[in-house]
Amino acid sequence: MESPSLPTAKDWTTTSLHRVLCMQGGEGDVSYVNNSDSQALAITLCKPILISSLQSIKLLLDDHPSPIIRIADLGCATGSNTFSNVDIVVETLSRGYTAVYGGGLPEFEAFFCDLPSNDFNMLFRLLTEKQKVESSKYFACGIAGSFYDRLFPRGTIHVAVSLSALHWLSQIPEKVLEKRSKTWNKGKTWIEGAEKEVVDAFAEQSDKDLDDFLKCRKEEMIKGGVLFVLMGGRPSGSSSQFGDQGSRAKHPFTTTMEQAWQDLIDEGLIEEDTRDGFNIPAYMRSPEEVAAGFDRIGGFKIETMEYQKIVEHSDEKKEEWKKDPVSYGRARTNMVQSAVRPMVDAYLGPDLCDELFKRYENRVATTQEFLHITCFFGVVVVSATRI
Repeated sequence: MESPSLPTAKDWTTTSLHRVLCMQGGEGDVSYVNNSDSQALAITLCKPILISSLQSIKLLLDDHPSPIIRIADLGCATGSNTFSNVDIVVETLSRGYTAVYGGGLPEFEAFFCDLPSNDFNMLFRLLTEKQKVESSKYFACGIAGSFYDRLFPRGTIHVAVSLSALHWLSQIPEKVLEKRSKTWNKGKTWIEGAEKEVVDAFAEQSDKDLDDFLKCRKEEMIKGGVLFVLMGGRPSGSSSQFGDQGSRAKHPFTTTMEQAWQDLIDEGLIEEDTRDGFNIPAYMRSPEEVAAGFDRIGGFKIETMEYQKIVEHSDEKKEEWKKDPVSYGRARTNMVQSAVRPMVDAYLGPDLCDELFKRYENRVATTQEFLHITCFFGVVVVSATRI
């Protein structure tokens, strides 16, 4: 196969990442709609924290409650997960209003927010189908923009939630793509196992992004409002992006991803510099890094913060896949494509993107030991009140 004109690392830096950083749209085999079970499980496990936060919301103490409650889902992607988030908020606040005020529920307005590259057509088609079988509980609209920027007028949002999104950075640190520097991420496509200088560059970008996120929410949210965030994270004291060796080896962004890129190099389909210039723009913050961000920006009181581990899949599913490793390879590849295929496609082009994930799938299907390792996805959950 003849390689197309491939982008250089510098091209990737200057390319607007927001145009390609999105979950895979549509409803095909590799779509986010069909590959977001882990995110759904994380939301389910953290639901009690969200409900508890909403039950103590200061809105329920007002003598003159607001007739309209505005909810923002920041980084909504597509599929049922985002609807579940908003449903939880609406139902919990409705019960609270009934208990405190005895009726006269407010109207709810939900803003589904994500980058312009998100598949909003699919999102609202699914919402329309949902509303055909359920009575509509809120007015809905879409907001196309980065949650690292202002999205709403000052003091207008009562509840802001961001689930499984804030570990995605606004950009790849430019210094990481400076060839012949200590921060050039040679031999890697992510930061796990990278040189300290590379990890530090991502950490700096992570701090800046978290600060920008909190500054914007500080302006947009009313005092007494609730900010609830669930993001990919790592445990306290861990220099790795993971809390255990098994997860480090089996995570979709580590071993298999590196092997698949190396296969393309070994087969002469791409140059090493092409691989080295591609970086997955994700960073798993520790609870301490999250708390430090809130301290720097102010305006919020952290009510709850926890680190939790989400198991990759059930024991029943693991036993099923042990009997059919080909299906396991396909399922795992579909999952990783749902998260990063748009970026890889934009970087390599569609043909080489297909070749990369063919090799990824083959690597997974033929690595039997993966079926005997349990991978955990770490998350940091934080609930804060705007003060």
